[in-house]
Amino acid sequence: RRKLRMAGKVSDALGDVNGKHIAVLGLAFKPDTDDMRAAPSLTIIPQLQKKGATISAFDPESMEEARHQLEGITYTNNPYDCVKDADAVVIVTEWDQFRALDLDRIKSRMRSPIVVDLRNIYNPEDTRSLGFKYVSVGRT
Repeated sequence: RRKLRMAGKVSDALGDVNGKHIAVLGLAFKPDTDDMRAAPSLTIIPQLQKKGATISAFDPESMEEARHQLEGITYTNNPYDCVKDADAVVIVTEWDQFRALDLDRIKSRMRSPIVVDLRNIYNPEDTRSLGFKYVSVGRT
Protein backbone atom coordinates (compact mmCIF):
# COMPACT_ATOMS: atom_id res chain seq x y z
CA ARG A 1 0.00 0.00 0.00
CA ARG A 2 2.79 2.41 0.92
CA LYS A 3 4.62 1.43 -2.27
CA LEU A 4 1.55 2.27 -4.36
CA ARG A 5 1.49 5.69 -2.69
CA MET A 6 5.14 6.09 -3.68
CA ALA A 7 4.20 5.48 -7.33
CA GLY A 8 1.41 8.01 -6.84
CA LYS A 9 3.97 10.63 -5.74
CA VAL A 10 5.63 10.30 -9.13
CA SER A 11 2.32 10.72 -10.94
CA ASP A 12 1.48 13.72 -8.75
CA ALA A 13 4.80 15.39 -9.59
CA LEU A 14 4.56 14.79 -13.34
CA GLY A 15 0.84 14.82 -13.94
CA ASP A 16 0.12 12.30 -16.69
CA VAL A 17 3.13 9.95 -16.95
CA ASN A 18 2.00 8.48 -20.28
CA GLY A 19 4.84 8.94 -22.77
CA LYS A 20 7.19 10.29 -20.10
CA HIS A 21 10.71 8.98 -19.47
CA ILE A 22 11.28 8.34 -15.77
CA ALA A 23 14.76 7.60 -14.42
CA VAL A 24 14.80 5.35 -11.35
CA LEU A 25 17.86 5.44 -9.10
CA GLY A 26 17.94 2.47 -6.77
CA LEU A 27 16.32 -0.92 -7.33
CA ALA A 28 17.43 -2.92 -4.29
CA PHE A 29 15.40 -3.21 -1.09
CA LYS A 30 18.08 -1.23 0.80
CA PRO A 31 21.56 0.16 0.15
CA ASP A 32 24.67 -2.02 0.09
CA THR A 33 22.86 -5.15 -1.10
CA ASP A 34 21.54 -6.74 -4.27
CA ASP A 35 18.50 -8.04 -2.34
CA MET A 36 15.33 -7.39 -4.33
CA ARG A 37 12.88 -9.09 -1.94
CA ALA A 38 10.08 -6.64 -1.08
CA ALA A 39 11.94 -3.84 -2.90
CA PRO A 40 9.70 -0.81 -3.56
CA SER A 41 10.97 -0.73 -7.15
CA LEU A 42 9.10 -4.00 -7.83
CA THR A 43 5.80 -2.17 -7.21
CA ILE A 44 6.65 1.35 -8.35
CA ILE A 45 8.13 0.55 -11.77
CA PRO A 46 5.29 -1.71 -13.03
CA GLN A 47 2.73 0.88 -11.85
CA LEU A 48 4.46 3.60 -13.87
CA GLN A 49 4.81 1.29 -16.88
CA LYS A 50 1.08 0.50 -16.73
CA LYS A 51 0.41 4.23 -16.98
CA GLY A 52 2.56 4.47 -20.10
CA ALA A 53 5.91 5.64 -18.72
CA THR A 54 9.26 4.55 -20.15
CA ILE A 55 11.76 3.58 -17.44
CA SER A 56 15.53 3.75 -17.25
CA ALA A 57 17.20 2.47 -14.10
CA PHE A 58 20.50 2.29 -12.27
CA ASP A 59 21.52 0.53 -9.07
CA PRO A 60 25.13 -0.05 -7.96
CA GLU A 61 24.50 -3.68 -6.90
CA SER A 62 21.15 -5.15 -7.88
CA MET A 63 20.75 -4.71 -11.63
CA GLU A 64 21.57 -8.32 -12.46
CA GLU A 65 18.94 -9.50 -9.98
CA ALA A 66 16.47 -6.84 -11.16
CA ARG A 67 16.72 -8.02 -14.79
CA HIS A 68 15.04 -11.28 -13.72
CA GLN A 69 12.11 -9.45 -12.11
CA LEU A 70 11.58 -6.20 -14.01
CA GLU A 71 11.06 -6.21 -17.78
CA GLY A 72 10.90 -3.46 -20.35
CA ILE A 73 13.47 -1.26 -18.61
CA THR A 74 16.64 0.32 -19.97
CA TYR A 75 19.37 -0.57 -17.47
CA THR A 76 22.22 1.96 -17.49
CA ASN A 77 25.86 1.96 -16.40
CA ASN A 78 25.68 4.99 -14.13
CA PRO A 79 23.26 7.59 -12.73
CA TYR A 80 24.20 10.21 -15.33
CA ASP A 81 23.32 7.90 -18.24
CA CYS A 82 20.14 6.93 -16.41
CA VAL A 83 18.79 10.50 -16.27
CA LYS A 84 19.62 11.41 -19.89
CA ASP A 85 16.51 13.01 -21.44
CA ALA A 86 14.39 12.04 -18.41
CA ASP A 87 11.24 13.92 -17.48
CA ALA A 88 11.83 13.06 -13.81
CA VAL A 89 14.29 11.19 -11.62
CA VAL A 90 12.99 9.07 -8.75
CA ILE A 91 15.21 8.13 -5.81
CA VAL A 92 14.00 4.72 -4.61
CA THR A 93 17.01 3.40 -2.63
CA GLU A 94 19.17 5.65 -0.44
CA TRP A 95 22.63 4.71 -1.70
CA ASP A 96 25.41 7.03 -0.45
CA GLN A 97 26.55 7.27 -4.08
CA PHE A 98 23.27 9.04 -4.91
CA ARG A 99 23.75 11.57 -2.08
CA ALA A 100 27.05 12.58 -3.70
CA LEU A 101 25.74 13.13 -7.25
CA ASP A 102 26.59 16.34 -9.09
CA LEU A 103 23.03 17.69 -9.25
CA ASP A 104 23.96 20.42 -11.75
CA ARG A 105 25.21 17.69 -14.08
CA ILE A 106 22.06 15.64 -13.44
CA LYS A 107 19.88 18.65 -14.27
CA SER A 108 21.80 19.41 -17.47
CA ARG A 109 21.14 15.88 -18.78
CA MET A 110 17.40 15.82 -18.00
CA ARG A 111 14.56 16.94 -20.25
CA SER A 112 12.79 18.48 -17.24
CA PRO A 113 14.36 18.98 -13.79
CA ILE A 114 12.00 17.07 -11.50
CA VAL A 115 13.27 15.05 -8.53
CA VAL A 116 10.93 12.72 -6.65
CA ASP A 117 12.97 11.81 -3.57
CA LEU A 118 11.22 8.85 -1.94
CA ARG A 119 14.07 8.50 0.60
CA ASN A 120 14.54 12.17 1.56
CA ILE A 121 18.28 12.08 0.81
CA TYR A 122 18.43 15.67 -0.46
CA ASN A 123 17.84 18.98 1.27
CA PRO A 124 14.66 20.45 -0.27
CA GLU A 125 15.89 24.08 -0.24
CA ASP A 126 19.28 23.22 -1.71
CA THR A 127 17.74 21.10 -4.44
CA ARG A 128 15.13 23.71 -5.35
CA SER A 129 17.78 26.45 -5.38
CA LEU A 130 19.49 24.53 -8.20
CA GLY A 131 16.30 24.86 -10.25
CA PHE A 132 14.67 21.49 -9.61
CA LYS A 133 11.03 20.86 -8.87
CA TYR A 134 11.59 18.77 -5.73
CA VAL A 135 9.05 16.37 -4.22
CA SER A 136 9.80 14.37 -1.08
CA VAL A 137 7.89 12.22 1.39
CA GLY A 138 6.31 13.64 4.54
CA ARG A 139 7.97 17.06 4.40
CA THR A 140 7.74 20.25 2.37
